[in-house]
Amino acid sequence: MSDPRLVPANGRVANEALRGTVEADRYVTPTPMTVGHVTTPLRAQPHDIGAPRQKELILGETFDMLEDDGTWAFGQCARDGYVGYVVRAALVEPTVTATHVIAARQSLLIDHPRIRNADEPLPLSFGTRVEVLESVDDFASVLIPFTFDDRDAHKTTTGGYLPLAHLRPLDQHEPDPVAVAERFLGTPYHWGGDSGFGIDCSGLVQAALIACGIACPRDSDQQITLGEAATGPTRRGDLIFWKGHVAMALDEQVMIHASAHRMAVVQEGIEAAAARIAAQGDGPIIARRRITPPRG
Repeated sequence: MSDPRLVPANGRVANEALRGTVEADRYVTPTPMTVGHVTTPLRAQPHDIGAPRQKELILGETFDMLEDDGTWAFGQCARDGYVGYVVRAALVEPTVTATHVIAARQSLLIDHPRIRNADEPLPLSFGTRVEVLESVDDFASVLIPFTFDDRDAHKTTTGGYLPLAHLRPLDQHEPDPVAVAERFLGTPYHWGGDSGFGIDCSGLVQAALIACGIACPRDSDQQITLGEAATGPTRRGDLIFWKGHVAMALDEQVMIHASAHRMAVVQEGIEAAAARIAAQGDGPIIARRRITPPRG
């Protein structure tokens, strides 16, 4: 049975590739759009800002739009295939050719390539995709897709400078998912969050794995199928699952996770966490999965 979270159809419209597979009033070829807000929620339903948040989209990523009513857009996230609704104003036509991604938990887009820079920098999250134009000392001159700008409300692209140390070329992958996850230590817990400003347990795992070139779905019940069952002592990088929760092992005794109990990304002893989670009524560890990062 198909996972509805991953089926690009809502009854009114469906991806043309699903013709003959699902019923819809019409079938369309998706229009690739670019996220132009620093972050924006992907929601289960339109027309209600309180509709359940499923996940977040990050500035610069692709959203394959299937329906646009002027206020909301329905479509599919290219990063992981998740389907839902985003505010239409958060999307722009592709105008920037991304070459790099922010690899730091957060960065600041500034007006001048100097440490003593201008006021009002723009905070950007891990995972933000940018086009690097040139390097200037320790900074990169970049373009970003952006749907509003105080200087010109009609602009859909803006520029500035980011520290070179915060950027990674898109064609280069991180070697260690655990090291990526550790950059988020102290990040506030945010259910449905996927950014350096707030993140949840499965969002943390997804961010770490995708940075290492490992395809990863969004939710923990989907992630439990990754890799293979881990046997023997817990190893660095093993994924540890409870019902509705996932953590990543730092070593045989310690794990890192986005904890609703602590309301932050924290390191915690595996045994102590398992005892606490069981005591609060959320059951025992149900699986441990081992993933081998791709070479190169």
